[in-house]
Amino acid sequence: MNRLLTAALLLVLVAAPAQAGKFNKKMNIGDKLPAFTELPGTDDNKYGADNFKDKDVLVVVVTCNHCPVAVAYEDRIIAFTKKHAGKDSKVGIVAINVNTIEQDRLDKMKERAKDKGFNFTYCYDESQKTGRSLGASVTPEFFVFDKERRLVYTGAMDDNMKADQVEKHYLNDAVDAALKGETPKTATSARKGCGIQYDRKKSD
Repeated sequence: MNRLLTAALLLVLVAAPAQAGKFNKKMNIGDKLPAFTELPGTDDNKYGADNFKDKDVLVVVVTCNHCPVAVAYEDRIIAFTKKHAGKDSKVGIVAINVNTIEQDRLDKMKERAKDKGFNFTYCYDESQKTGRSLGASVTPEFFVFDKERRLVYTGAMDDNMKADQVEKHYLNDAVDAALKGETPKTATSARKGCGIQYDRKKSD
């Protein structure tokens, strides 16, 4: 019974609208990267968009600790960072957590980053402004910005939560295209993950 309940819960969590052009109510392809500054990271440093100004491509991942879908993608994000976003590469990656529940607080993020050996910048935005400005609605959700910091891709990392069943590598393909100054063949995809709970008391 517990397995059935877990499976049902995951189906609810990963469900997302799949209508072309309606994946994101805030950001359109070609929009500029919303400004963000002074976000505390799990390494005790502060981060903003300017920290990645020397990168030709910037990947922003809105993710969290508690979501089983986000957890399922952690190893893939680590592998992506090793492949694309090393110290001397032209690709930057920053993961931002905007959830405010206990499991997603900065102290818990630090524990998670250490336990998993995160090789990417992981920041906390308690104000939730970054998530709102990006139009993020689930975790994990991926955004790729080109050299001019124009949005060229938004959506899922790939087409299957099970790593061994992935057929379409949306994020990887979008980054490769952006590095060449080309338009990704797939600019948007259906987002899959746990819904972000925004505080209604906080404004955009």
